[in-house]
Amino acid sequence: MPERRTAAAVLVPILLHDEPTILLTLRAAAMSSHAGQVSFPGGRIEAGETPEAAALREAAEEVGLDPRLPELLGRLPEHRTGTGFHVTPVVALIPVPLTLTPEPAEVAETFEYPLQTLLRPGLAQRQTREFMGRTREFWVVPHERHYIWGATAAILVNLSRLLRD
Repeated sequence: MPERRTAAAVLVPILLHDEPTILLTLRAAAMSSHAGQVSFPGGRIEAGETPEAAALREAAEEVGLDPRLPELLGRLPEHRTGTGFHVTPVVALIPVPLTLTPEPAEVAETFEYPLQTLLRPGLAQRQTREFMGRTREFWVVPHERHYIWGATAAILVNLSRLLRD
């Protein structure tokens, strides 16, 4: 019997500063899933929604991003998480300056990751951990304050590969 997965979408927002950055969030500690983890704005795809519509809706709900601002560029490869999500990353360019209003129940903080840093070959590393009796292997992207790993790191790795090629 196939494993049941929840369809989800995330917005991969590239902020168009003179030196572009990627907008990330730190999930609120009280969240029921992935609490305190670094993520992209995103969530479940509602019935009848495209991944793009879901990513824009979730970004509006989580960080107050005006859905008229992003210029959608396309999708990155889908990612299946160990927690049962089938995530479609949607890449968008976002003009600056930008005013965001994070929803405190969902987002503890927003921060930006320099795109130029992400493009360094060999930046991301593979790590392994025991989790629920299984050995899991995952990507980690270094950051001075936050642990960026798992689906978010894998999506960043795919983005960097795409942009370098």
